Amino acid sequence: MTSSASPFPPRELPAHYNDLGGSLAHAWAMLERGAKDRHAAFHTPVVGTVDERGQPSQRVMVLRAADVSRRRLRFHTDARSGKLQHIGLLPRVSVLAYDPSAKLQLRLGAVAALHYADDVAAAAWAKTLPQGRLCYEQIPGSGAPIAEPLAELPADARFAKGEDGAANFAVLVLTVDSLEWLYLAIEGHRRAHWCWDGTDWQGAWLAP
Repeated sequence: MTSSASPFPPRELPAHYNDLGGSLAHAWAMLERGAKDRHAAFHTPVVGTVDERGQPSQRVMVLRAADVSRRRLRFHTDARSGKLQHIGLLPRVSVLAYDPSAKLQLRLGAVAALHYADDVAAAAWAKTLPQGRLCYEQIPGSGAPIAEPLAELPADARFAKGEDGAANFAVLVLTVDSLEWLYLAIEGHRRAHWCWDGTDWQGAWLAP
């Protein structure tokens, strides 16, 4: 006699599994965790822009802050990098984050704003660790063609205060206006999408 028992024992599903509003709250909670915990998968999402040729351009960036009440994500960047030229032409950007342990993917649409040599940039620079400041001192700037790899930093320079990099430091603030949430589960995937209507989030379930 064969057993009809399932090879997959029942498990407790997360509270957001069939809860549309709970799914949105869960998405933002994961982003907030990613900003605070450098070990979290959402700490390093992929940020996409469109370049001057109309081609997509993506890179991994460190998420520095997530503010659910203002729908904002904050990143740090070199003011000389090509992504800032892209944003100057088209401020629409995308963000992709995936956490394999949580089985969760987020796709965000946002409008980017650049802060350079202003109070926002100064406040962020003041909280930047000395080691993290050194990359903004690099000459030439990020993405510039070079004939060979740059020289290694001497040991004493790797822990310098890095004050000279402030002139090349910028803050990228993204205001999110669309969010797609995909949760993968053997019991059945769940997918939902929200758009900001100017006052509140409007969401709906999608077929996964």
